[in-house]
Amino acid sequence: MKCPYCGKDNTRVIDSRPADDGDSIRRRRECDVCGKRFTTYEKVEIIPVIVIKKDNNREPYDRSKIEGGVFRACHKRPISAIQVEAAVDEIEANIFNKEEREISSREIGEMVMEKLKNLDSVAYVRFASVYREFKDVNTFMNELKKILE
Repeated sequence: MKCPYCGKDNTRVIDSRPADDGDSIRRRRECDVCGKRFTTYEKVEIIPVIVIKKDNNREPYDRSKIEGGVFRACHKRPISAIQVEAAVDEIEANIFNKEEREISSREIGEMVMEKLKNLDSVAYVRFASVYREFKDVNTFMNELKKILE
């Protein structure tokens, strides 16, 4: 880190602590050349993720869309809001851990279905029926048979 006063890069950290916002680290530094002190803030860089929709349109990732779909699937099921939030947190972590700038909505949908399958089978079938656009009862029944096996 270059000193803002003399421009030399001989600085060292003398104090480090969480910043007031809780999302960054505040560091006090001292220049070994001129002796002056200054403060820097370190924050995690979030890479913006773009979602590729079924029609090949692209839009920014929006956590609330996943939350909405999961909450609707879990409506009137014995699943707490905390469980839903934890599931969405895990799905979102999987999305960001891929370290890719683009992800298909199909891939996100599969992640959601996998998480719901482990959480509640009724919520899973509800989500799958909308996500996979079941056209008739036979398609619905085939999905139910997969769960029962």
